[in-house]
Amino acid sequence: MARSSSGLVAGLTAAALAAVCFLAYQAQASAPDSLGTSRTPSTAPSAKVPEQKPENPLALPADSGAGARVVYSLGDRRVWLVSAKNKVTRTFAVMPSTVSPAPGSYSVTSRSGQVPGSDGVPIEHVVRFASVDDVAIGFSAATNGVLASPDPEKKTGGVRMKRADGDAMWTFATIGSKVVVLP
Repeated sequence: MARSSSGLVAGLTAAALAAVCFLAYQAQASAPDSLGTSRTPSTAPSAKVPEQKPENPLALPADSGAGARVVYSLGDRRVWLVSAKNKVTRTFAVMPSTVSPAPGSYSVTSRSGQVPGSDGVPIEHVVRFASVDDVAIGFSAATNGVLASPDPEKKTGGVRMKRADGDAMWTFATIGSKVVVLP
């Protein structure tokens, strides 16, 4: 019986070795030709790596300035309220108007508690900071709470937000407050 056990072990070992050799052959046959060959470093410029979004899409953009400010990102459709110590006190999504300001730094120039919007919608907590082709640009909230897309046929400058966000903006952005607009 000892003899047949050793024959069985030898057979299993041979089968295992054959299986390993077969798998090694398959791996070698499917490997790319350039694997294992040395490459000379290229002096040609590499392709531009696409700009990556921050890990936290709600994070304050790095190029937004310093100190107390309102940061408005046109591309992200988002606003950040930033304290004098560079801490975000609130961030929220907004609905841009049909007319947008150029990226840059502005100051709050006027405010209105409640007025009709340029689109006829009653709005509150209007914080104006720019003007483009005689269209006043400012943050506001519709009193009906709706955050609708503006009529693309009308030239409007109201950057709309939810009412609670409008309340926070009204408290934060007084006359002279800095507004930074990013692309």
